[in-house]
Amino acid sequence: MKKIILTAFTAAILLLFSSPAYALFTVSAGVPFSHSFADTEVAESDGVSGLFLAAKLPIMVGVGIETYKTKLKGSTTTLATSMYDIFYQLPIPIVNLTLGLGMGSTELQCVGCSTTFDKGTATQWYTSVGIPIFPFFDAHLSLRRVSSKIKKTAASGGTEYDLGGTVAGIGIAFGF
Repeated sequence: MKKIILTAFTAAILLLFSSPAYALFTVSAGVPFSHSFADTEVAESDGVSGLFLAAKLPIMVGVGIETYKTKLKGSTTTLATSMYDIFYQLPIPIVNLTLGLGMGSTELQCVGCSTTFDKGTATQWYTSVGIPIFPFFDAHLSLRRVSSKIKKTAASGGTEYDLGGTVAGIGIAFGF
């Protein structure tokens, strides 16, 4: 009898706390903790800060917005990135796997950057893996692969720089 009760208790805990809860509305917030550039000859990261926000209904794709700034190593220049995202959370039990796409802009910010560099366009794909902590909470890690090019103005030579790379983030989600 003791073995049956222990087995039933273990099964109930696994079912209740390891499968995602189906909330009507889910809100997610996260922060970037790493940004690495694909071409280290162009730029290297010296830290990143910002915010990722997302919202999702259970029967539709979700939408998100993100904005973050990456300080470039050895200078006072920062790369400001703003994106609008759409995503879909795959219906997989135990983990919350999300796939998404984003589109936005990048801009170098420094003294004189606005006259030397044009604002660039950016696109990304990303994935996020979330582990449910309690039925309506989730902690997740995300990885974004960003493609971004910034061009010098025609008066400054018109050279194009590849500032694409990888951004990693961590966040939490709450459903209600």
